Amino acid sequence: MTAGEPNGRQGRYGLLLATLIAVYLLSALASGRPSQDAQLVLVVAVALIALRNTDFPHRRAARWAALIGSVLALALVASSASPVARGVASIWTAILLLATVVIIVDGVLKLDSVTLQSIYAALSAYILIGLMFAAVFGAIDGLGGADFFANGEAANLRTYQYFSFTTLTTLGYGDFTAAGSFGRAVAVLEAITGQVFLATLVARLVSAYRGPARRDPPPDSAPEGSAAPPGDTGTS
Repeated sequence: MTAGEPNGRQGRYGLLLATLIAVYLLSALASGRPSQDAQLVLVVAVALIALRNTDFPHRRAARWAALIGSVLALALVASSASPVARGVASIWTAILLLATVVIIVDGVLKLDSVTLQSIYAALSAYILIGLMFAAVFGAIDGLGGADFFANGEAANLRTYQYFSFTTLTTLGYGDFTAAGSFGRAVAVLEAITGQVFLATLVARLVSAYRGPARRDPPPDSAPEGSAAPPGDTGTS
């Protein structure tokens, strides 16, 4: 591909963003283990779509790793309903989401020009970061042996995600607060990550976006009634 030539694969970032919105809505509206399993399946789909959009050198191996690891995580949760099993599955989900963020950001930085699809990709990475930290909070809750939220607030996929995105966007409603010091440290790290991501990549892409290029009129098609060029008297 020559310099300045648009990447044909970048058009799929719209599909990626739509799939992520579906993941978000599923996590926000559903509850229980089936929703967690369905979310992991959609996360795998997101990772596969992201791989198709880039020139990652080991795409086939990465696809198989994502599929095999996710099948093992689902089998672990299905065989044991313990918090530890859910915590391990959450760790795998977080790793998969982090790898997807890296792949997307790397692909965006390699593009020669900023298009609407580049902005779709950056927004997809932002949503992925929020989902990733939600999975990390679930892993802390499952493996920590203590309640993740203070004041006995319910800890499930919906509340992890809600707490994650309010932290990522620094809204800070205060209705959910991490009880342990490690959970609070991760929440602070997420808030910093969200601000840095918005202030650097997303802001840079939006400011560089100029929309579709406008075609200039041919040089020999001067508007009717315009003045003749200097030196042209109209006589032979």
